[in-house]
Amino acid sequence: MADTLRASRTAVLVCQGRAAADGLVVPHRFADPTALPLLLPDERVAVAAVRAGDVPRQWRARVDYETVRAMAELMVPRTVAIDDAVRAHPSPQVVILGAGLDGRAWRMPELAGGPVFEVDQPASQQDKRDRAAALPGRPPAFVPVDFTRDVLSTALAAAGHRADLATTWIWEGVVPYLTTDQVAATVEALAGCSAPGSRLVVNYQLPAGSRRVSRVLARLLSASTGRSSVFAQEPWLSFWTPQSMGDLLGRHGFTVSEDLNLLDVARELRTPVRHPASLVLSAVLVADRM
Repeated sequence: MADTLRASRTAVLVCQGRAAADGLVVPHRFADPTALPLLLPDERVAVAAVRAGDVPRQWRARVDYETVRAMAELMVPRTVAIDDAVRAHPSPQVVILGAGLDGRAWRMPELAGGPVFEVDQPASQQDKRDRAAALPGRPPAFVPVDFTRDVLSTALAAAGHRADLATTWIWEGVVPYLTTDQVAATVEALAGCSAPGSRLVVNYQLPAGSRRVSRVLARLLSASTGRSSVFAQEPWLSFWTPQSMGDLLGRHGFTVSEDLNLLDVARELRTPVRHPASLVLSAVLVADRM
């Protein structure tokens, strides 16, 4: 799991991907005007280059460019799939687990009618609060949780979450960084806070033997620029098949209504697909509690 004493670097990379695609890639389906304001000036450099299609000649800048461009390709279908699932099932309250630099509380008008709770490890959440200070609109209720020590239900209740009301749970980009036991424990915890009518939207990674090679190559590429890889500091720890994830949720009272492969979503949206292997190994599952 990511170091709870340090803000997540992956969260920044995800935000860069959203900022690079905002208003340029299928703008009728995807937009995230909160992404760029959440980035620091040096983090915006590669974003600006990708948006302009200005391929850098200097090696380090070129690596940053390609990394952000690849992340934008992934983030568009992932964001659209999750947003659609949230819009299709209005709930009186929303909880975003491992929120990182997610801007949904500000950018989605569908969430304005009820409270939005953002759960994250303390260092990442403090970083988010500092970055989001200038965003207009009502901020979410920030709930710092160290999953190795804190009890999710207790922390949420203290922040005002009501376990007797239906909740939409958004769990994006977090599952791979948890062990299988930690994922199971989190599902059990959120199920205990989920009244009938609740919805869980979870993004997970499928197993594949080729993934290890890809991540080793990514680490070597980062090393060639004189920097450590985000994949070394925040490694993936668990992978799930649609069956295993569905079985886990079923044991805790959730019924799967959709399981979307991101390559299929991207093709439906007709977005650029330069890295199909990354998309085909990522999925968004939607499950409801009756």
